[in-house]
Amino acid sequence: MLASSLREYDVNLNQTEMFSLYENLPNRSIMCIDMRCFYASCMAALENLDPMEVPIAVVGNFQQKGSVVLAASPPMKKRFGIKTGSRLYEIPKHPDIKLFEPKMELFVRTSMEITNLINQFVPKEAIHVYSVDESFVDLTGTEKLWGPPEETARYIQDCIYNQFQIPSAVGMGPNMLMAKLALDLDAKKTGFAKWTYEDVPKKLWPIAPLSEMWGIGRRTERTLNNMGIFKVGDLANANLQMLEKRFGVMGNQLYHHAWGIDLSPLGAPLVQGQISFGKGQMLMRDYRNRDEILTVMLEMCEEVARRAREAYQVGRTITLGVTYSKDAFGGGFHRARTIDEPTNDTMKIFKVCQQLLDEFYAERPVRHIDISLTKLESERSMQLSLFDQSKWRKRKLGATMDRLRSKYGTTSVLRAVSYTEAGTAMKRAQLLGGHKK
Repeated sequence: MLASSLREYDVNLNQTEMFSLYENLPNRSIMCIDMRCFYASCMAALENLDPMEVPIAVVGNFQQKGSVVLAASPPMKKRFGIKTGSRLYEIPKHPDIKLFEPKMELFVRTSMEITNLINQFVPKEAIHVYSVDESFVDLTGTEKLWGPPEETARYIQDCIYNQFQIPSAVGMGPNMLMAKLALDLDAKKTGFAKWTYEDVPKKLWPIAPLSEMWGIGRRTERTLNNMGIFKVGDLANANLQMLEKRFGVMGNQLYHHAWGIDLSPLGAPLVQGQISFGKGQMLMRDYRNRDEILTVMLEMCEEVARRAREAYQVGRTITLGVTYSKDAFGGGFHRARTIDEPTNDTMKIFKVCQQLLDEFYAERPVRHIDISLTKLESERSMQLSLFDQSKWRKRKLGATMDRLRSKYGTTSVLRAVSYTEAGTAMKRAQLLGGHKK
């Protein structure tokens, strides 16, 4: 969306020219609202506690000392240094600390109710639920109903707190990107922030490291660093043709995002070209032998392939990421392989992952696995010969299994390995969002 819309500006512009361009861009009133410490705030409301005063942590599973902290209230972070991602065994024993296991059904239900509240101010088409605790809302054109958008945003915050006892932070901007940046880099500290195009040089450009900017991951950051780009301001003043040569259409997007420009409609992905099907899984114990690891990999390949089939997509590049246990000093590998013929066949994806495991596995206990399918194209591009009965049978078998799982549940059709001790599909089917319901 962004690259094609700005193709006529496919040359570097100086600051004066860019500010002139700003005058011709849509200037919407987009709000990005985040429910602060959402899981902890939900549990606090349930227990009649104040999450801004009481140290609260929501932990994945009390039975596992290495279980991850899913959310921590501000006092928990400030007084005890416990934050999201900390482990249960790191939490000190203190009478003030309140620990809870997640109640995912409560979290999802509360999220839906908050969305319904926002829907009282704008139509559903003006709301994009980004995650269970974060949404984009287009307040453009609501002035005659509710007054200035800034006041409306603050009023929505007050309504959410009064009804749910959940504090929130709001970032506002002329587009989704700027609203998100205002939220992440400013409002999460102050509660409310509004960024305009005029704020770009003084607020956006000084940001470093680059991965602090929404849409730039660690790998892209490393690549940009190797090109001599360390701050967002460096990116805004980089040579556009050089960026496009290195990143393709992504280079065009990175450049214009560094100027705060985003023409994406509400709900569209802000960074095009990153579409993939993937699954990551934190294992509940260390997996120490190859057969156990392959069991989980096969289950994960099944899920990745199913999602690709349901979207009528096939992919050429298969990526396997393995993280070793901290007890084995961590580390791991992340490797990809591109195949000649795109696929969404479970066993083909699994065989590539198996090859990658054989080549790079260091015979150490594994605690986390990631699998993804990228370089996607329409399934119609597959050249299925009418005489290749094997391909057709496998595709029809996969589709049949997908329909059965969709109709009767994810455990209605499982591979035999899922019933072994190493299998995780049965247990995970009882979870919501990977956690207890």
